[in-house]
Amino acid sequence: MKFALLILLCFYSPIVVGQQIRILTWNIENLFDARHDTLKHDEEFLPESERQWTWGRYWRKIEDVSRVVMGVGESEPPALVAFQEVENDSCMITLTRRGTLRTCGYKYVMTNSPDVRGIDVALMYRPDVFRLIMSESWRVPSQEHGLRPTRDILHASGQLPNGDTLHVVVCHLPSRAGDARQGMLNRQLAVSTLCSKLDSLIRNVPDCRLIVMGDFNATLRDKSLRPLLSLKGIRPLTPLDIRPNEGTYRFQGTWSWIDHVFVSDNLIGSVSNVRLYTQPWMQRPSDDGTWYPRRTYLGTKYNGGVSDHVPVYLDLHPLFNSPEGESLP
Repeated sequence: MKFALLILLCFYSPIVVGQQIRILTWNIENLFDARHDTLKHDEEFLPESERQWTWGRYWRKIEDVSRVVMGVGESEPPALVAFQEVENDSCMITLTRRGTLRTCGYKYVMTNSPDVRGIDVALMYRPDVFRLIMSESWRVPSQEHGLRPTRDILHASGQLPNGDTLHVVVCHLPSRAGDARQGMLNRQLAVSTLCSKLDSLIRNVPDCRLIVMGDFNATLRDKSLRPLLSLKGIRPLTPLDIRPNEGTYRFQGTWSWIDHVFVSDNLIGSVSNVRLYTQPWMQRPSDDGTWYPRRTYLGTKYNGGVSDHVPVYLDLHPLFNSPEGESLP
């Protein structure tokens, strides 16, 4: 019954000029297919691995991710969905063409990074709302600095129903796992690369409308993000409600906001605060009576959840000048 309801919700009406556009960003915790890529170190996500990552578990995760996307959209699918930790095109093809979301008309663009594990970022979009103009990857020069290669940053631009161009940047900055010093240096290098590219966009594209989102692996108080916070022309969006027992990621009992959305100054009057999306089935209780995101794995033990991150979403309310009710052809 739930599956049928999700399919019915995908038969949506096109967004008309003046209607809000919902945008989602989410780290979906290692969305790997169960097929070995000989060019990447994906061995831990195979049927014969210690994790026993089977096609059945893969499909369950695909359907759970789809369920969250539709839940965030409420009456219709979100217009833009930024994913972090996607292995390859195979996963995005499954999501957009073979799973529950196949009737929603989504298309996607993604990076193909030198990350040794093969995880990338992707942008799923509805072409009736975001008519793709271009997409490109911004390479972080980690190897040139003697560091482990990391994820590329994705930049895409598209035309909105009112004719405006929106630039969307999706990033997944290096984590603190492993060598702490190398992780810090790699994250600083990624932030430097991101700032340089964003500064060029803001300076060279007249009235550039820009949204930057993803998993930054750092809170806004972290010194590694200071260059981004100092960059002229963009600013972070604050959560609608900041509660003591909430965030986008929980580690050793402590919540933190490490998934962020930045927007250009000219969009400040057109966007909502960011909000979290969670449901009881996406949670697991903790000993103190609060909850954790119900992640897919606890170490190498299969936990059956969808992700260790909480999805973040916002609404874009563009200042339209086109005739009321006109839709994108």
